[in-house]
Amino acid sequence: MDVSEVKVCVLRIEGTNCEAESAQVFDHLGACAELVHLNQILGKDVDQVERRELMDYNILMIPGGFSSGDYIRAGAILAARIKGTLKDQLKEFVEDGRPVLGVCNGFQVLVELGLLPAFSQTMTHFPTAILSNNDSNRYECRPTLLRHESKGKCVFTKKLPKDRVIMCPSAHAEGKFLFPKDEQETLFQELVDQDQLVFRYVDSDGELAGYPYNPNGSYMNIAGICNPQGNVFGMMPHPERSFFRYQHHDWTRVCPILNDKGPQDIPGDGRVVFESVLEHVCSKF
Repeated sequence: MDVSEVKVCVLRIEGTNCEAESAQVFDHLGACAELVHLNQILGKDVDQVERRELMDYNILMIPGGFSSGDYIRAGAILAARIKGTLKDQLKEFVEDGRPVLGVCNGFQVLVELGLLPAFSQTMTHFPTAILSNNDSNRYECRPTLLRHESKGKCVFTKKLPKDRVIMCPSAHAEGKFLFPKDEQETLFQELVDQDQLVFRYVDSDGELAGYPYNPNGSYMNIAGICNPQGNVFGMMPHPERSFFRYQHHDWTRVCPILNDKGPQDIPGDGRVVFESVLEHVCSKF
């Protein structure tokens, strides 16, 4: 499959607000991304022309924002709507090996759905983890450094060497990844053993560290995980916000002289996430 044939569904409802830039990064790499409202897939309040089928897409992305105002819990309402209406289609999508990406609010949705961490199942009936309020009890928006932990399972980071540190901005109030307290050590070890741990928050030396490097107090500095098959991936920081090098906070200090290049030609740290999944899809389908 050529990259121009790859169709990406960027799902949105009321409250999502990162869908435009999420679609644009896929488009920039040559794929065909479409902003799709949940009602279009459900066939609710739309005509036949607007109707969409999930299985017509190669990649599903749930972007950041505050879906349904983050009432009840962040991502809980969107997850409930999806699970109550599209559970079988979504399981088919995942079991067919098609990639699913959740960023920030999208990560929260994937955890609420039971698609992450999932462990031995495609989708658990109840969530097995939670993304709780930040330790600071406030919204944190800052550059964050992430160490790549995956040994190669996650299809979204296959082009990224293990232990490489990248920068992706964080912007959330509920990003503290937690397991049930009496199971946290066991479940964390299972993440590691099954190569489901993808990113951890680190300091400028690449070492695990507390606030502000870990902006939310996440258990064992967890910033991103995948499912056992490696095709469902969620992360709290925003790779689409460091897709270009000029989006980095230190752009003016460290960027080389452009010469005949425009700033859009210099890749940022987050681009590898999108390049990796597109390369995977093109080789697999």
